[in-house]
Amino acid sequence: MKLLFITGNAGKLNEIKSVIPGIEGLEIDLAEIQHIDPKVVIEAKLREALRYRSGPFIVEDTSLYLNALNGLPGPLIKWFLAAVGVEGLYSIAQGRGDTHAKAQTIIGFISEAGEVEYFEGVVEGYVVPPRGSNGFGWDAIFQPKGSTQTFAEMTDEQKNELSMRKVAAQKLRDHLAL
Repeated sequence: MKLLFITGNAGKLNEIKSVIPGIEGLEIDLAEIQHIDPKVVIEAKLREALRYRSGPFIVEDTSLYLNALNGLPGPLIKWFLAAVGVEGLYSIAQGRGDTHAKAQTIIGFISEAGEVEYFEGVVEGYVVPPRGSNGFGWDAIFQPKGSTQTFAEMTDEQKNELSMRKVAAQKLRDHLAL
């Protein structure tokens, strides 16, 4: 089966390829609805992508949940980053006295028959002062539990060993027997 990952983010594509080597990227600029439930966001992306091509393909959504904000920003992380940046997110968590965070990736898969399935990966960790220059998004402020480094301080290989995207991709790979 030829499987496509619809994304414009080369970093995300490379992470998925480390688990599913045969996957190919396809860049389609999909509108992204805003919703607190990432599965609603993913299903809307999948349905919009069907306007351009048939399945099978995947899309994903990665969220960052801060305990200090009762789980926000979650799937709204892109907009929080645009408004306050990584320094602002760290300041908010630190200022509220709770730096615990959860990183979550949900991969949405749509089959040739149009059936949707979800595969989730979660990494618990902490929001810390920005460190490192590798990665993308909020990698510089997310330090997984048990690690002394942020995702941005790790090599791609180190990050992929701990990544929530890897966990989700492994579940998809196993489900599809790829």
